[in-house]
Amino acid sequence: MQGLVGRGGVELAVIPRGTGWDFVRTYGIPRRLEDAVAVARDGHARAIDLGRASYHAWAGGEAGSYFANIASAGMSGAIAKRANETSKALGGKVSYAWATLTVFARWHNDEVFVTVDGERREGRMHDVVVANGRFFGGGMMICPEAEPDDGVFDVLLIGDLTKRDLLVTLPKTYKGRHLPHPKAELLRGAVVEIDAPRALPVELDGEQPGTTPVRFEVVPRALRLRVPV
Repeated sequence: MQGLVGRGGVELAVIPRGTGWDFVRTYGIPRRLEDAVAVARDGHARAIDLGRASYHAWAGGEAGSYFANIASAGMSGAIAKRANETSKALGGKVSYAWATLTVFARWHNDEVFVTVDGERREGRMHDVVVANGRFFGGGMMICPEAEPDDGVFDVLLIGDLTKRDLLVTLPKTYKGRHLPHPKAELLRGAVVEIDAPRALPVELDGEQPGTTPVRFEVVPRALRLRVPV
């Protein structure tokens, strides 16, 4: 995807072969090989936004990458790392759910500072999710109303959850019924900046390229994606 940005007239077709299938869920792209090939051949092109992230790289210094689905800063970066280190033999949903519970048990919240289009929030948070698409974590509909071509991110601030909060709320995320929640806030904006006293892992479409401080910007309609008619 990184090489497609800025190439006019190029269309991306996705044949889902992974375990999470989170990116394709937003667009209704089928998982069955023959059906996905049919969409690639006969579907229409939808212009979608991308996100551009600038962050502190693990190797040191500043770096940048694009993402198409969901990015985050906080606990979900550690969860994605944990899930990627497992075999995922039981499938993406089980692997991510188990990683969530495992990481949550050891995670320590710090103060997090978030700015969305100039509107500032701060407080103890588990996670800040910056969503272009709706799904992550093997099927969690984390931002049910996110639209990938509206020029803004859905930004979900997940506050200082207790273990009971997580156990009650986690099953609801798979159907998008976890919002509204008293310890979460949903904002929308085109530019998001996140920082914290302790460097937090940054996650971009399931990868962990670095840490905070991080800046996310919408790149409007930067990718043409083949989707079902």
